[in-house]
Amino acid sequence: MAATHALRLRPLLSTARPTPPRATAGARRGPAPAFVVVRCSFAGAPSAVQALKINLIPTKPVEGQKTGTSGLRKKVKVFQQENYLANWIQALFNSLPPEDYVGGTIVLGGDGRYFNKDAAQIIIKIAAGNGVGKILVGRNGLLSTPAVSAVIRKKEADGGFIMSASHNPGGPNNDWGIKFNYSSGQPAPEIITDQIYGNTLSISEIKTADIPDVDLSSIGVVRSGDFTVEVIDPVSDYLELMENVFDFQLIKDLLSRPDFRFIFDAMHAITGAYAEPIFVEKLGADPGCILNGVPLEDFGNGHPDPNLTYAKELVFTMFGTHAPDFGAASDGDGDRNMILGKRFFVTPSDSVAIIAANAQAAIPYFQSGTKGLARSMPTSGALDRVAKKLNVPFFEVPTGWKFFGNLMDAGKLSICGEESFGTGSDHIREKDGIWAVLAWLSILAHRNKDKKVGERLVSVEDVAREHWATYGRNFFSRYDYEACESDGANKMMDHLRDVIANSKPGEKYGDYTLQFADDFSYTDPVDGSTVSKQGLRFVFTDGSRIVFRLSGTGSAGATIRLYIEQFESDTSKHSLDAQTALMPLIDMALSVSKLKDFTGRDKPTVVT
Repeated sequence: MAATHALRLRPLLSTARPTPPRATAGARRGPAPAFVVVRCSFAGAPSAVQALKINLIPTKPVEGQKTGTSGLRKKVKVFQQENYLANWIQALFNSLPPEDYVGGTIVLGGDGRYFNKDAAQIIIKIAAGNGVGKILVGRNGLLSTPAVSAVIRKKEADGGFIMSASHNPGGPNNDWGIKFNYSSGQPAPEIITDQIYGNTLSISEIKTADIPDVDLSSIGVVRSGDFTVEVIDPVSDYLELMENVFDFQLIKDLLSRPDFRFIFDAMHAITGAYAEPIFVEKLGADPGCILNGVPLEDFGNGHPDPNLTYAKELVFTMFGTHAPDFGAASDGDGDRNMILGKRFFVTPSDSVAIIAANAQAAIPYFQSGTKGLARSMPTSGALDRVAKKLNVPFFEVPTGWKFFGNLMDAGKLSICGEESFGTGSDHIREKDGIWAVLAWLSILAHRNKDKKVGERLVSVEDVAREHWATYGRNFFSRYDYEACESDGANKMMDHLRDVIANSKPGEKYGDYTLQFADDFSYTDPVDGSTVSKQGLRFVFTDGSRIVFRLSGTGSAGATIRLYIEQFESDTSKHSLDAQTALMPLIDMALSVSKLKDFTGRDKPTVVT
């Protein structure tokens, strides 16, 4: 079965790198190395010649290893069960064609959360046991998700493991996660994740190399015959890429102004390792601009999700009396972002639209224009209007960055985003929190490059309002009902499917007239693959929408996400508070879904 999948995957997943094209793994490698006699050097100086022993550890399937849109996420204590993580890693290797990894290079890194250090050693030994030639691992196991994608692409690696539960809390009693990114740097497609799950149901043994733990605290190379572990600086390759995308001198000129103040909240997560080298050392920002800059295994007992609820310290600062001019935050693994101006919040849906509208003028990487734009289905239609004005292709995809990756590899997509605080471009194959911050700094720097000290600067709010005046405003909000009882949440979704099945265009929902209602499905324009049941949509004739989804990013229970959107072209109404403008739609959505009846919840956990 693996060989059959290889025929479908390889032509797609080995293309569109910024570096010179590589040959396919099967073309450039010979047979698997024979693990007979090797030289081990894990203790420092070379040791006597000895055999690298591969242990075949008996195991049996365990329940609950279905991989979601962002990998496998569970509580730490679940992953600490005997062979739980090892089963999944071995099942992944069992799912890949041998030419995709035997003798090849794999990247390994994570967000620094609790259990990453132990997990890294398990992954390294199983990779060696399955014939991987080289592991590139970030010092202390640290690599942001965007950096893993960047390293895969720069080093022409065959894939990478990312140890993270993203924006979920960390620590011994909280969450841990693992996912695999393929050779283009993008999350593994469903054809692979489905096969991983299938193999977890039948796994019987784990192949692991009998080698000591590797010291990950120091940069350097550790060899054992044909197997190598190279500990790399987690920042350098990513920083080099950012310098090729943006005009760092332009941004530095802005950050060095005495009349411009910037603040970045790393939320005690992975971007704390990147903030000082990039913002302070390279771009000259004041060292005091970084909040919560030390990565911690439990994220300082915080919830590393950059939104108005969990980034409380940053929000308090940016809406205070002496607020900085620009504020931003990133999440646990560095792929999400939140953008704030002085007493002004930029929704993620607006953020990606504004970046796209200004990219060609402000960011050197896009000086020739954009190939195409795309958003996830629940994200507001603000980006659609930019694509129309720029006369570039536009795509609406399901939630999950892997769907953007196919379009990027085919040369169809430059900038994309999700309403869940994810924004990115084809510089890598992941959403990228620091990239989004640098994009906004570039826009502000470009708009203010001719301003003298003492002149009024163009602000974040100015940029947003000018955008609304040009394109109209898409009022947008998301209500998250976290950790709902799964049975009730599923019954609510079944109820909504019944409503959709019996709905007809022209029906009245309060003051709104239904244009159509469906369960969103998607056919990939690149490979023809299809996915269904991606979200329940009610779209009205005035462009308003309500969307319901069950999220797959949690580790316990079910998270119901309700998305509400209304377009407004009248500039006199653009200053309305989003919750006020959307309240009729919100009330109607709660009534139609009977959410309180099914879940017992009378208010959301998070509103964004």
